Amino acid sequence: MTDLVPLLFPDVTPQGIAVLLGATLLGGLVRGFTGFGFAMVFMPLASIVLGPVAALGLIWMIDLPFALPLAARSAKRAEWREVIPLMIAATLALPLGIALLTWLDRQTMRWLLALLVLATVALLASGWRYHGKPGIPLSLGVGAASGLCNGLASIGGMPLAVFWLGAQRNDRHKTRANMQTYFGLSTIVSGTILALKGIITLTSALMALPLFAVYGAGLWLGTHAFGIASEQTFRRIAYLTIFLSALVSLPLWDALLQR
Repeated sequence: MTDLVPLLFPDVTPQGIAVLLGATLLGGLVRGFTGFGFAMVFMPLASIVLGPVAALGLIWMIDLPFALPLAARSAKRAEWREVIPLMIAATLALPLGIALLTWLDRQTMRWLLALLVLATVALLASGWRYHGKPGIPLSLGVGAASGLCNGLASIGGMPLAVFWLGAQRNDRHKTRANMQTYFGLSTIVSGTILALKGIITLTSALMALPLFAVYGAGLWLGTHAFGIASEQTFRRIAYLTIFLSALVSLPLWDALLQR
């Protein structure tokens, strides 16, 4: 069994494997609980171990077997008038995000990723809300931001979290259904582009194999917790988990933690 570890996790230390396992479980819990947030938890931590480009390919592989079934179950509850414009704009903006990912150096990407996540959580936790139904221009703008963030670091859920969690008229059930449906569609689109760019590799596929069960366990626990949690608890747990993951990933702590 131990002979498989170097094959599945090439050039990754035991501490790094532990980080990946923990990030996968926490990300699965948040994803199952809220309908989003796996990448917002996983990417900052996985980027420490693998670098942003390799982490982007890995996160797509881990989420693939789960995103489509979750989307199929949520599609009936989703508001397609909001989902479709977002998806179109996100698809057009995705290649630009991938180009930025490959252009920026690893340290800069880690700072940018962590600060974007922290800023988003701060905005959501502040209690900010907007009223009324979003128009097409707003939906297209949020979709473009989602596509850019998705290509940059697979964190396309950040603009969507602000968009749907920030909508006063949305409850947690509607938010979760919209998120699950959107991510199922975006998995197909982003996977095609990432494969063409050479970001999804055999290495990322092998590394994902032992993480599937961990992610599935997190999703199962998060999904069952969703059924008993209140609206306030739902938001607080999601915000806190994402915030702590981004905070720990800041390069500021590298010297202190000897990483």
